[in-house]
Amino acid sequence: MKILTLILGVALLCAPFQGTFAATPDDKSASEVAVKIDNFSFSPATITVAAGTTVRWTNRDDIPHTVVADDKTFKSKVLDTDEQFTYTFNKPGTYSYFCSIHPKMTGKVVVQ
Repeated sequence: MKILTLILGVALLCAPFQGTFAATPDDKSASEVAVKIDNFSFSPATITVAAGTTVRWTNRDDIPHTVVADDKTFKSKVLDTDEQFTYTFNKPGTYSYFCSIHPKMTGKVVVQ
């Protein structure tokens, strides 16, 4: 049973994921959610989280990117390959963000 669980876990981690990710209060990982920056995009592009959740962006691209809220609520430094930026969302609302180097790269965090 442990091997099956391990295989399933690896398969889920390796599967490409696009679209919206919703972290529910029952989800043990709801305290931190990962967003990958790769191929000039944020993945997933939209996430829904509970208030108090930390979002961790990791740049997996070969070129630098930033994470900047449209309303300037949060702003990362320039992130080189494998560098990370975190922000904890304590207040409900919708937070749209973009890469200031590549403004067509956009994402959204919905905090409930």
